[in-house]
Amino acid sequence: MSHQASLNNEEGVYHLPDTLRGWPWHRQLNTAYQEVKRASSRWILGFKAFNPQAQKAFERCDFNQLRVACDMMQLFFVFDEYSDREGEGAVRTMADAIMAGMRTPTVKQELVIGEISRQFWLRALDVLSTATQRRFIDAFQDYTASVVLQAQDRERAHVRDVSDYLTVRRDTIGTRPCFVLLQQDLPLALQALTDPEVLRLEMLATDMIILGNDLYSYNVEQSRGDDGHNVIAIVQRKYGWTLAEAISWVKDEHEDLVQSFLATAKSLPSFGDGIDAEVRCYVDGLGQWVRANEAWSFESARYFGCEGLDMQKHRRVKILPRLPKHAL
Repeated sequence: MSHQASLNNEEGVYHLPDTLRGWPWHRQLNTAYQEVKRASSRWILGFKAFNPQAQKAFERCDFNQLRVACDMMQLFFVFDEYSDREGEGAVRTMADAIMAGMRTPTVKQELVIGEISRQFWLRALDVLSTATQRRFIDAFQDYTASVVLQAQDRERAHVRDVSDYLTVRRDTIGTRPCFVLLQQDLPLALQALTDPEVLRLEMLATDMIILGNDLYSYNVEQSRGDDGHNVIAIVQRKYGWTLAEAISWVKDEHEDLVQSFLATAKSLPSFGDGIDAEVRCYVDGLGQWVRANEAWSFESARYFGCEGLDMQKHRRVKILPRLPKHAL
């Protein structure tokens, strides 16, 4: 595997590879977006969950899609924002409150994040089948537990190797609950969705989203010294690579994932009349989710401020200076 330089000749600037240049799923926006966005935003803002600085960061993020998915993304962000700099004990308390909100939705939660979870889940119960509810709670339990583990790593200054990191990151990235929502309208395909090849597609999509997210979030995370759970920083430390070499490695790994996903999707077995159409719909949803992660990364201001759309075109990123600890 070659690792050609991804840094420009310009000092302190690196280049983002266009990892989805040939991805057959293109950006699409749900027609109900604006209406649902307003409703979900009013709901989450009503909690007054953030201090002014965090509120500003929240408003730069545009998570909204259909209502249950919107509310889930709001919950993801609140947990991410609250847990980012906390220790293991505090994050475990938040995780417990989130899961209590889902498991006992008739009981109002004391912690804001638990009450957000509870209200989200009450709305979800009107939409999701009983089987989907069970799968979602199991997936969300694994997600919250992994965020606790990430906090433990941060507290102990523990940096994992690439394989161990990816094992944890496949839960912290939060794709499993999202994929469960994709399955809601596919009753015939539920048995087929446990097929090893379909599960492989889920993992390939998840790993693409991980690499994409780590690629786009790296600059912000390194600037605040919070890149211990970012694969770019991990491979730099492990292999002694430059930033350019690490980014080139991510590009090569992502391309392998793309080719594996497309080949696997093309060679899926037949599951029977009616089921195959639902499986194709699910695969389409996975492909769209990969694209959505990239689109959101540039269209929101989470990682690139107001320059995201321009950054998506020219792909040049100026390395941010490391922030002093008191500014975090």
